[in-house]
Amino acid sequence: MSQHKQLRIALNNCGVIDPENIQEYIARDGYMALGKCLTELKPADVINEIKEAGLRGRGGGGFPTGLKWEIASKNEADQKYVVCNADEGDPGAFMDRSVLESDPHSVIEGMIIAATAIGAH
Repeated sequence: MSQHKQLRIALNNCGVIDPENIQEYIARDGYMALGKCLTELKPADVINEIKEAGLRGRGGGGFPTGLKWEIASKNEADQKYVVCNADEGDPGAFMDRSVLESDPHSVIEGMIIAATAIGAH
């Protein structure tokens, strides 16, 4: 049996905070990344930080998030949208549901950061 403790990143707040209490999320540094994005970084800087972090999509393909945001930022559409796709397409898959039910503010924060980075309003 492994002695190593699992490092929780995406699920860090799950089971720790009350998902209906925004103050509990804020107390755990919630919305700090958004604040940094809005006050200190340009959209291109946000995208570069995401690329450097190596973040990938949670789908089966694991597409690089920074690359996806970079492509979207260069799209010259009049209107851009960020959509939360929480479809649990795989039988027995409940990861999206788990995050949305246990830590919805992290999803909201990520969506606002994405919208800021790609120029969606």
